[in-house]
Amino acid sequence: MKRMVIFGLGYSAGFIARALETRGWEVVSTGRAGTLAFDDEGTVRMALADAEAVLSSAPPSGEGLDPVLERYGDALRQPWLGYLSSTGVYGDAGGAWVDESAPVGRGRRTARADCDADWLARGARVLRLPGIYGPGRSALDRAREGKAHRIDLAGQVFSRVHVEDIASGVLAALEGPAGAYNLADDAPCSQNAVIEEACRLLRLPQPPLMTLDEAGLSPMARAFYAENRRVANGKAKRVLGWAPRFADYRAGLRAILEGE
Repeated sequence: MKRMVIFGLGYSAGFIARALETRGWEVVSTGRAGTLAFDDEGTVRMALADAEAVLSSAPPSGEGLDPVLERYGDALRQPWLGYLSSTGVYGDAGGAWVDESAPVGRGRRTARADCDADWLARGARVLRLPGIYGPGRSALDRAREGKAHRIDLAGQVFSRVHVEDIASGVLAALEGPAGAYNLADDAPCSQNAVIEEACRLLRLPQPPLMTLDEAGLSPMARAFYAENRRVANGKAKRVLGWAPRFADYRAGLRAILEGE
């Protein structure tokens, strides 16, 4: 049985772990739902010594450093390394398409871009993710809770990916070469379009259009609207043989609703 160590068993990594286990992998992990304590260095190092693969979904620390590389970098000698990064490393593209050849480190995610580069330098498969949604974490939930917003911001476009497509991307990357890969669906669109579809499916009224100030968004949410880009997924399709099961938000939201 092959073993993978996952650092940071959160929402996305939980789906990845379950997908790996169905393929016969043993998964040990750190994080809230994990099996190891990140600070239990002796146990973690023993797990790493017996692992064929390591995947990190740990974000940069408050100091902008990668916590996994800082503490366990000397123990990462496995044949396969993976890192869940963010398409935020590309910064604002003014709504243009970006692929893996685009410059990184220009936006609000400079620390993430540095960690992304560090993992690439180690020969990892760096999977850059846009907005993540899935069961229990989608526009359907926000619409039901009355927390959905439509922002009056013409021309704003984002990319997104269903969490199950992240898991299938990791499985595909197990057999793929090292490098950076964008895992995004095929249909970048405005956040308003996603909210409108969620409300349509739930037969709820559409939230009113608001300015950013009227919506009372947090600084983090406002920063999200400060960037505008379309994320191309052609490299992952071509090199890894991956394709999103949920090619657009309509298919993804409908599948979530049908599965509830």
